[in-house]
Amino acid sequence: MPALLLAITGWEPDAWLERFRAEAKGREVRLWPEIGDPAKIEYACVWKQPAGLLATLPKLKAIFSLGAGVDHLLSDSTLPNVPIVRIVDPDLTCRMTGYVALNALLHQRKMKRYETQQRERVWRDLYEAPAESVRVGIMGMGVLGAAAAEVLRQLGFQVAGFSRSSKTIAGIEAFSGNAEMNAFLGQSDILVCLLPLTAETRGMLCYDLFRRLAQNGVLGGPVLINAGRGGLQVEADILRALDDGTLIGASLDVFEHEPLPETSPFWDHPKIYVTPHNAASSDPKALTKNVMAQIERFEQGLALEHVVDRKLGY
Repeated sequence: MPALLLAITGWEPDAWLERFRAEAKGREVRLWPEIGDPAKIEYACVWKQPAGLLATLPKLKAIFSLGAGVDHLLSDSTLPNVPIVRIVDPDLTCRMTGYVALNALLHQRKMKRYETQQRERVWRDLYEAPAESVRVGIMGMGVLGAAAAEVLRQLGFQVAGFSRSSKTIAGIEAFSGNAEMNAFLGQSDILVCLLPLTAETRGMLCYDLFRRLAQNGVLGGPVLINAGRGGLQVEADILRALDDGTLIGASLDVFEHEPLPETSPFWDHPKIYVTPHNAASSDPKALTKNVMAQIERFEQGLALEHVVDRKLGY
């Protein structure tokens, strides 16, 4: 029977190997770097695999990205011309939705201030603007963005979405394209970025963009939440904007360099929440079932779902 290869760096691979072997139904599962005969491998499940590895697999039929993004794959110039599949899974979506909602609430409820008060043993009730007066703008209205928008709306926030092409979601004000970008930014008190990393989006979270966010909102200034990709943000510009008041807070789950270096000023910045790229950490149990179901469908002659458009980058 053809083999499946796991090629994972940056994560602990043992749990993934255990789950894939439990779900493989007799199919051989190999863990890089022990790939054996490359001609026996027909499927690869990867996260930040070594560049050039997939080009050595002559019988490869499909590649599955084990995380929400695929830029780690598309940056490999030797990538074989086979379908690349994004994982769209309820568990992953739920985790990202929870991250976005949690961080929107942390900023709306002034939790940074309360954390300081706790350390200083200060008992003081601070005024918190009601959620219904806070405008959240979500950049990237795919599966993850749409789910987060709905939960934020249920929490009472005013929610708007921005996407490359026009999308309609009940109860969510929609903006699209460059012509509507400024209007979208100008009414965003909290900017949530869930965009993929492409040539067009790289570095877009910069000082000029932060200046176009709402400066007159009930929070006292705009907040940035980035759970998309580290390459979307210019980190020196985030620090500049926080220090001069253009931004009043940030929640960052992704960074230009990961792991975040110990010397990064983000670690100690009083206005920043830092998390280790775990906003939508993939659960091996849920995602292995998803991948194996896709492979079974494919081998029955059905089309793969959530195939990446290489030209668009997602």
